[in-house]
Amino acid sequence: MKAAKGTVFKYGDNVDTDVIIPARYLNSSDPSELAAHCMEDIDKDFISKVQNGDIMVATKNFGCGSSREHAPIAIKAAGISCVIAETFARIFYRNAINIGLPIIECPEAAKAIEAGDVVEVNFDTGVIMDITKGTSYKGQAFPAFMQKIIAAEGLVNYINQK
Repeated sequence: MKAAKGTVFKYGDNVDTDVIIPARYLNSSDPSELAAHCMEDIDKDFISKVQNGDIMVATKNFGCGSSREHAPIAIKAAGISCVIAETFARIFYRNAINIGLPIIECPEAAKAIEAGDVVEVNFDTGVIMDITKGTSYKGQAFPAFMQKIIAAEGLVNYINQK
């Protein structure tokens, strides 16, 4: 997967892992079960509206809080193809890559893109196109090794393929 394209779900600062997947659902490790409850405490309509390939955009410190891998798993299993944010909590960033969820930091895009915009992200170049507005932004391109991990659907699969 070299690109992602979808409709945007937009969130603000400090979206923590307890909001992404509430603690009451952590007794499951089934991705589809986690996806069914993704974002429900901050956006009740998210799971009924999200389509495969859609994109999540947030501002600062996305994925802060506890270090649970359940959060990026829930986002990916819900159908989100990429998360764009001004900044990510470091452990969330690493967990997302480990499970093969593409994420990209780009403060300008995170501030300007709005809910409902159609956005395309090129992972090779880091270019984020807001197709709705006709604007583009330069995010950080994924290094080749990270693209291989994402293409393999996560670090464990990547290592097993070696």
